Amino acid sequence: RETLLALQQALSEEQFQALKYLLEARLPLAQLRPATRPELCSLLLQRFPGRALHVTADLLRRISRHDLVRLYRLPGANEDVPEENGEAGGSPAPPSGCGEGGGCGAVPPPAASSPPPAPPRCLTERELMQVAQKLGKEWQETAIGCLELARSRLDQIREDNPGNVVMQSFEMLREWRRREKREATARRLHACLTNANVDPELLDLLRRFQEA
Repeated sequence: RETLLALQQALSEEQFQALKYLLEARLPLAQLRPATRPELCSLLLQRFPGRALHVTADLLRRISRHDLVRLYRLPGANEDVPEENGEAGGSPAPPSGCGEGGGCGAVPPPAASSPPPAPPRCLTERELMQVAQKLGKEWQETAIGCLELARSRLDQIREDNPGNVVMQSFEMLREWRRREKREATARRLHACLTNANVDPELLDLLRRFQEA
């Protein structure tokens, strides 16, 4: 219980509310929505005896708090290895020597080259949730017709999140991101959905993500 409470106290209010949102399909809403952090700890222990830390670890990953999973050594912590950014670049070669016996004029410094543009980043859990909220009930048609996801996987997602269209859509988008890996960017998702029958605000949202 102490670990669960410490984890929740480490979250910002926005992250705590996101955690509760992800639990809506798994806990009674009448108890979940008004729950304080200590009360949510009690709910998790009651509803998931022996598995509360496993459930919490999964939720923390879904709101991009892998650091807490590692810090508190939660189940699966060894799999949460932070990505190493940057590449070792070679040092520029020194200017070549002058010809034997010849005088050297002033050698102009090499022109400063601009750094290469950063590669597009993948969509975050929070951004996927915002997309899911705008995707609506047509998420399965979009998944099959535009994102080319397997129908069997979509059926499993629907069974795992009964009656919660937003969570079904969110899990579908996470499945797409797992498949696309480094290509799961806002630009790519926008390209996939451009000709789909989706809310125009969704396409505007993806354009804003590209500019962020």
